[in-house]
Amino acid sequence: MHRNTAIHSHATTIGYCTNVHAGTDLESIRENLIRYSLPVRDLVGGQSLGVGLWIPNDASKELIDGGAAEFAEFLRSRRLAAFTINGFPFSNFHQDVVKHDVYSPAWWDDARLEYTRRLAAILAVILDESQTVGSISTLPIGWGKSPGDEKIHRAGANLRAMADSLEKLESTSGRRIVLAIEPEPGCYLDTVGDCLAFFEKELPDESHRRYITVCHDVCHSAVMMEDQRDVLSRLATAGIGVGKVQVSSAILADWESMATGRRHEAIDQLRDFAEDRYLHQTGRKKSDGSFELVEDLPGLLDSLPTDGDPVAGDQRWVIHFHVPIFLERFRHLSTTHDEVGVALRTLDNLQGSLDFTGHLEIETYAWTVLPESMRRRGLSEDIASEIEWLKRQQDQ
Repeated sequence: MHRNTAIHSHATTIGYCTNVHAGTDLESIRENLIRYSLPVRDLVGGQSLGVGLWIPNDASKELIDGGAAEFAEFLRSRRLAAFTINGFPFSNFHQDVVKHDVYSPAWWDDARLEYTRRLAAILAVILDESQTVGSISTLPIGWGKSPGDEKIHRAGANLRAMADSLEKLESTSGRRIVLAIEPEPGCYLDTVGDCLAFFEKELPDESHRRYITVCHDVCHSAVMMEDQRDVLSRLATAGIGVGKVQVSSAILADWESMATGRRHEAIDQLRDFAEDRYLHQTGRKKSDGSFELVEDLPGLLDSLPTDGDPVAGDQRWVIHFHVPIFLERFRHLSTTHDEVGVALRTLDNLQGSLDFTGHLEIETYAWTVLPESMRRRGLSEDIASEIEWLKRQQDQ
């Protein structure tokens, strides 16, 4: 068992992830921050607004070539506080079809290492002065449960090299940047058990774990039907830090609470979410208590019988579709909205035993593909509503 010799307690920072906005170059990023983030800042009434920046590969090259200091001033002068970067999507996250492309390059590919090194160097420059540590989330090695031992060993070597780079960066810049591996359904790491095993084998030393942490995505954990308390407690016990928590909510179809006719109506409702851009992995809990992960919602819906009970033998489904975190129920479907509260309370209870940066990043990137009826007003107004809701949960 590994334990951190020093448990760090950090003040909570709330922000939203800008991967909801399209644009892969620096000019587009600036335009989106002006168009959307500044109105959000004003709507929530804060002195500054926390932003989790999405800086894809092309923009990272622009910033690393001397543009980071200017970008830092751009953010500072507009009271936008950079505290974390979403380093998961490498390229265009808003093309017509993303699906499995978001998992490339994997961590066994050196291109992922070099990209993430650039992000760390950028964040060390643009990190808001209110922060003592910056975080970068990244993909959970790659897509698929069985990529092969050679690829996994190479991924481990690249992550150890990344830890070495982050250690050097801290010694030269004075700023600690942590990388946060984000488990996602269907990837090599999609449960806390996977993470514990990978860290034990590939990142066993405290020198690794000072810089390589886990990003806990509430929605992803809910899709895998994990207990939020169990996940965070096991990370604390293993001495694995939480680089950030992505506050997100999934769709829940509670079949046991519906009559057969309602189940057909709920299936029809789910078809509105079977869209083509993103992958919507679905966790199924069967009547016998067993769990099955289905790769994508559209294929699952197409496989259902049209006669009789379409979901006979299933207790519930949890669908990887990031819906607004303040949403509890819509017609026959509900959400995993309550899981957010459980995660927040657990983080509070684990103070003193879990190394947590305090970074809370709202990641409802799917606003642009939600059914029109679920968008309250404009995008900035909807994002502001999520931030205000999360602040209220924090105050409870």
